Amino acid sequence: MVLPPQADIRVLIVDDQSMIRGGFEALLDAQDGIDVVGTAADGAGVTEIVRRLRPDVVLMDIRMPQVGGLEATEAVLAMPGTPPRIIMLTTFDADEYVFAALRAGASGFLLKDSTPQELIQAVRVVAGGDALLAPRVTRALISDFVARPERSRRPDAYLSALTDRELEVLRLVAQGLANREIAAELVMAEQTVKSHVSRMLTKLSLRDRTQLVVAAYESGLVRAGQ
Repeated sequence: MVLPPQADIRVLIVDDQSMIRGGFEALLDAQDGIDVVGTAADGAGVTEIVRRLRPDVVLMDIRMPQVGGLEATEAVLAMPGTPPRIIMLTTFDADEYVFAALRAGASGFLLKDSTPQELIQAVRVVAGGDALLAPRVTRALISDFVARPERSRRPDAYLSALTDRELEVLRLVAQGLANREIAAELVMAEQTVKSHVSRMLTKLSLRDRTQLVVAAYESGLVRAGQ
């Protein structure tokens, strides 16, 4: 049986700096299995571009002069159907808008000075359905902002549907551990960890691993700086 060829990952780049757009486009287009289907210099009209080009992944600059990345992200993720996965691009490792974007459903964020390999890997990871949470700065960012007194709080019973084992897995997910590391820590198969994560997403009606981390902090299961 001959399997059909796997479709390329379709990428849209939204950034107000032409050098960033051009550089990312050239780098990603040169990779097997990745196709940059379009670029935009502002968040205005991004929903229409997404509707027309149907990207799988959007690289979204968080700070743009007219319509910023947070507003554009919220608009894209509110679109009917299955929206693309969004990677926020930022120059700062502690940008106050990034946490809001993660809460809105973005799949993670990437610093603009990341290496070419980190950018390529980020696109592949997010397109594959995972969240971009491994970088230390992501965990530090979430810890910082959920520690603020004005943060949102989940009800005490929010995690009551989870089993004790799922709560153990969630604590480690929130600390930034990959499935392989969690499997080693809890002495279980990596596939079992993936199953636990999938069930937690279903039980809590969450989109992906990023939102699991946010929920773990907001519910008090994991505390800032832990």
